[in-house]
Amino acid sequence: MSSEFDLIQRYFTRPAPSAVLGVGDDAALLRVGEGMELAVSTDMLVSGTHFFPDADPFLLGYKTLAVNLSDMAAMGAAPRWATLSLALPEANETWLKKFSAGFFALADEHKIELVGGDTTRGPLNLCVTIMGEVPSGKALRRSGAQIGDDIWVSGELGEAALGLAHLQKEIELPEDARVSCLTALHQPQPRVALGLKLRDIANSAVDISDGLLADLGHILDCSNVAAEVRYDKMPLSPLFASGHLVAQEMMRRCVLSGGDDYELCFTAPVARRDEIEALEHLFHLPLTRIGKIVSGQGCKVRAHDGNALHIEKGGYDHFA
Repeated sequence: MSSEFDLIQRYFTRPAPSAVLGVGDDAALLRVGEGMELAVSTDMLVSGTHFFPDADPFLLGYKTLAVNLSDMAAMGAAPRWATLSLALPEANETWLKKFSAGFFALADEHKIELVGGDTTRGPLNLCVTIMGEVPSGKALRRSGAQIGDDIWVSGELGEAALGLAHLQKEIELPEDARVSCLTALHQPQPRVALGLKLRDIANSAVDISDGLLADLGHILDCSNVAAEVRYDKMPLSPLFASGHLVAQEMMRRCVLSGGDDYELCFTAPVARRDEIEALEHLFHLPLTRIGKIVSGQGCKVRAHDGNALHIEKGGYDHFA
């Protein structure tokens, strides 16, 4: 039977050439570049809360890192190193082989080195701490939004939440829609390259993990401002376009508060519109202006006729 250290050696120990010292000692040693600040973020995924117990381990490994990469993107930081801690019900080596393959597939794509972590026996729980570099004073923050800023969103919203609704049997999706939505849910695309470009353009940013309104709300609270957004300007998946596949109420919930999109919501001065539109072409990624920052508190969502919409819930809260 494999020991804890055998499992770490077999599935999670790889060279970390940019680190002074990687996996194998009591701590990693890292050297941050001159004139750079270290950005650090931690995310935990818990079985039964963030994913189903029978989730595909390759996709789970991928997403475990992806959600952390999205935090780096929102800060305008270049991801460099990560640690991974696992609580495992058992030493299932078939599961570990697939999980580590998914994790390292995305790590290799973004040139991230795994430099440490921990394993223990317990209910399935996955925790990544990710570290990146950003030039001193250049990090994107939630607290930087200014009155008059445009509010932008990358990509399209709602497919991941619709995929979750399908898994929870709230809706039955046809095969083509099911594949698209489950891919959005299980394999989000962290917008790291976009975040790097935005740090000289945007005033504030956040990634959309708990729902657009909830995460935009973090910017508003930290910046002490308010927002007005237009529901008819939201970047919708083509699956929502016809209005036949999903009821309006569910569509609105998926788009505004569903979460798991891992797109970026950011604010920027009106004068930077041309630069942002150029990024849309550079990355072949929709960047949509959905509203503006105003004085006051909270966020008003307006329909195409200007009337305010009543929104029951802004997003996911673990303790609500």
